[in-house]
Amino acid sequence: MAAYFAKLVFWHWFTLALILGILDVAFGANFFFVWCGIAAACVGILMMLIPNISWEYQFLIFGIGVMSSLGIWRHYLKTHSRDSDEPLLNRRAQQYIGRIFTLETPIQNGRGKVRVEDTLWRVEGEELPAGTKVRVVAVEGVVLKVIKEL
Repeated sequence: MAAYFAKLVFWHWFTLALILGILDVAFGANFFFVWCGIAAACVGILMMLIPNISWEYQFLIFGIGVMSSLGIWRHYLKTHSRDSDEPLLNRRAQQYIGRIFTLETPIQNGRGKVRVEDTLWRVEGEELPAGTKVRVVAVEGVVLKVIKEL
């Protein structure tokens, strides 16, 4: 295996860069393989300039390039994040905070149920009879915390 690696030249690295770019597009890897491909292309360019780099150093440079490019990309994403126009989209229960519902079943022993569209949600709060209007004030897991609406 070491004999094969000793024969690496610049076009091997450019081929690897191309394959990694194609893999990123094919698998939708969110730029992970692109950054690995950029590191491979950098090693290829370096091999064109200095063709007698040992294969161990080539792989070391490639590894450092991958880690560096991923670190830079991660830092970029953290500093340039876009705020969503729907921040509660995948947190359904959080969307109900502040809304008013009618108790479907009475709250007994601290638990009852409200109907939200076509779904019954478990609620916790003070003892109240069915039909009482309640406001959701918090969410704990899938349980809505409610108080009586005045």
